[in-house]
Amino acid sequence: MVDAPESAVPDRAETARRPGRRGPGWWAVRALPVVLLLAGGGFLSLGVQERDPGAAANRALVDTPATTGVIGDVSSALGKVFSYSPADTAATAQAAAQLLDGTAADQYRTLFGQVQQQVAEQKLTLSSRVVRAGVEELTADRAQLLVFLDQTAQRAGRPPTTAAAQLSVTAQLRGGHWRITELKAR
Repeated sequence: MVDAPESAVPDRAETARRPGRRGPGWWAVRALPVVLLLAGGGFLSLGVQERDPGAAANRALVDTPATTGVIGDVSSALGKVFSYSPADTAATAQAAAQLLDGTAADQYRTLFGQVQQQVAEQKLTLSSRVVRAGVEELTADRAQLLVFLDQTAQRAGRPPTTAAAQLSVTAQLRGGHWRITELKAR
């Protein structure tokens, strides 16, 4: 066996310094800063979400009794103001005066003033009921809802017809009851 000269066999330190030659854990050393950066970004993101006042301020996400209460008041109100018969449009108008405020009250008075005349002439009965309602946003005194209604209309001598309606509803809490302040057809 022939011994190689000492200068022909590289030592470990020299091998580690040569370009193109990597030791067994080189990828871990390179990946560590990337992993730490990603983990730090993830923890920062979680911290920002925890401090986000938007989600915490929306009681619809955390307060089931308040959410149920606003859905009940708004559903009841919509059933009353969008149901009428030729025999008693005054009761519908009175319900609207008690349950609607602001823009919703103004729009309703204008619309119902036109409808009231046709109700008597056509002997029209309209029955409305909420089939689904969801609270999109809820604070201590304001709520934004999406409501789905079924409305059944019947004219004298004709079969009833049913149609669906979808409304965006804004309500304000006044005197312990939710009053509708804005209605938009969707």
